[in-house]
Amino acid sequence: MVPDISDKIVESLCGNRKNQLLLRSLPAGDSTIVESDNINDGLDLRIASVLHSTGHHYEGGTDSAKHSMSGRERHVAIVTTASLPWMTGTAVNPLFRAAYLAKSAKQNVTLLVPWLCKADQELVYPEKLTFSSPEEQEVYIRNWLEERVGFRADFKISFYPGKVSSLVDYLLHNCSTGISGLCITQIFFPLFQFAKERRSIIPAGDTSQFISSKDADIAILEEPEHLNWYYHGKRWTDKFNHVVGIVHTNYLEYIKREHNGALKTFFVKHINNWVTRVYCHKVLRLSAATQDLPKSVVCNVHGVNPRFLEIGEKVAAEREHGQQAFSKGAYFLGKMVWAKGYRELIDLLAKHKYDLDGFKLDVYGNGEDAHEVQSTAKRLDLNLNFLKGRDHADDSLHGYKVFINPSVSDVLCTATAEALAMGKFVVCADHPSNEFFRSFPNCLTYKTPEDFVAKVKEAMSNEPQPLTPEQSYNLSWEAATQRFMEYSELEKVLNMCTSGSQLNVTDRQAIRKSVSMPNLREIVDGGLAFAHYSLTGNEFLRVCTGATPGTRDYDMQHCKDLNLLPPQVENPIYGW
Repeated sequence: MVPDISDKIVESLCGNRKNQLLLRSLPAGDSTIVESDNINDGLDLRIASVLHSTGHHYEGGTDSAKHSMSGRERHVAIVTTASLPWMTGTAVNPLFRAAYLAKSAKQNVTLLVPWLCKADQELVYPEKLTFSSPEEQEVYIRNWLEERVGFRADFKISFYPGKVSSLVDYLLHNCSTGISGLCITQIFFPLFQFAKERRSIIPAGDTSQFISSKDADIAILEEPEHLNWYYHGKRWTDKFNHVVGIVHTNYLEYIKREHNGALKTFFVKHINNWVTRVYCHKVLRLSAATQDLPKSVVCNVHGVNPRFLEIGEKVAAEREHGQQAFSKGAYFLGKMVWAKGYRELIDLLAKHKYDLDGFKLDVYGNGEDAHEVQSTAKRLDLNLNFLKGRDHADDSLHGYKVFINPSVSDVLCTATAEALAMGKFVVCADHPSNEFFRSFPNCLTYKTPEDFVAKVKEAMSNEPQPLTPEQSYNLSWEAATQRFMEYSELEKVLNMCTSGSQLNVTDRQAIRKSVSMPNLREIVDGGLAFAHYSLTGNEFLRVCTGATPGTRDYDMQHCKDLNLLPPQVENPIYGW
């Protein structure tokens, strides 16, 4: 990955021009704009243009190179913040998305996931499961996927360096920043929840460099805010033709529950707006439960594991033949932390304990707050039966008729979609995160605690309706992929004519003018991108606002695991 001689020449020639931020989108050689500039600058650009015309593509240069897709296969790079065996939404859903996008065979697909060193794997992955190499983890991921989708997905899996840190390591590191730095840290930490107790991963180094220039066509950033809070690398929208962000998590809902929550929420809200604006062309919010972001639309682009639809079909067949499909009552399933609906659940059941006399609820889950949740339920004498967490598709869960989910912190609850796919009743809050599910007759939403009681009694005393073919399709990944193609404008981009020779003279002149005359929004976005790049390059500012220490660049262990050159040699030069 060390630049060759041509790379270095173009990098040097283009570097000075890149410092002129307002002219970043200028095509090399547009005399109407540069005639007042230094003659040497113009000569530099003309030489660079000659090198480019011979086939050289410079990642740090002008935007014109990135649009040269004529005669090439289209490529989609999906970048996410987590990976199996961690069973979290940002590990599972991007994996299914990659499989179903690749299934269409209209484009090549690469899934880019974080690689954690063994010590960090032990902090995040369940049951202390670890991998000695990326190849070993890739085998695990592919086997898990193929077992569920039933076909061999033809896409590439690549890894980028990621890190997890503990609160202790974080505070020890900040002792060297002095009293003022430590005070700032105490206010902001964990601003973005990068503590091992919260199990979050932060990218280390420039993630974009792990997609080669020849494949830098379309990027899908799963959790664009999380990926870019501390991102210090080439701007995604400079390297890729089309960048789509998909917002998975309602970070503001989680953060506002913490100490100094109002202050943290204020800063995180504006930083989320900042990074999604400068790094994405389009942003998809799974539901209106998330904050309103620039360039965003609301659309559920997630489906359910095909296994759940198969379970639903089996249940419908059993009922059609007069068999009893549901032999159990109600249950709740989710990671056992207060923010995942456990606080709402216990409050509702405690308030209406006598109204729901005889109602028993089985609760499946593991998590950091397990002891406190169980102790509170015991103290309030609630009829809750706590059981170890398990896969929602486990055979032991098929017999339940009602899924109770009072959570209001989710953006779009996967477990709710899975329960509906299995043909169960779902009792959930009348909340924007559940908007997609309201059209399903088995989804019973409540607005008040009294309404919750009524909906629980209704579900327990009736039988759910079998899903229609249309309803099953709407829950599937095929339908989710189609919605994604439409709302992300990816279908339009893939079908767009990219050959300049096929455009008429008027079209070429219009395109040239639009590139050479950036509008005010592009200028402002460029300035914001430059400011973000500058700020995230300062280690003191990074750690004072919650970043894992040492994540501006990957470390030597990552170099060893991923066969990378040391960061100072491997990373490109950024001549903003």
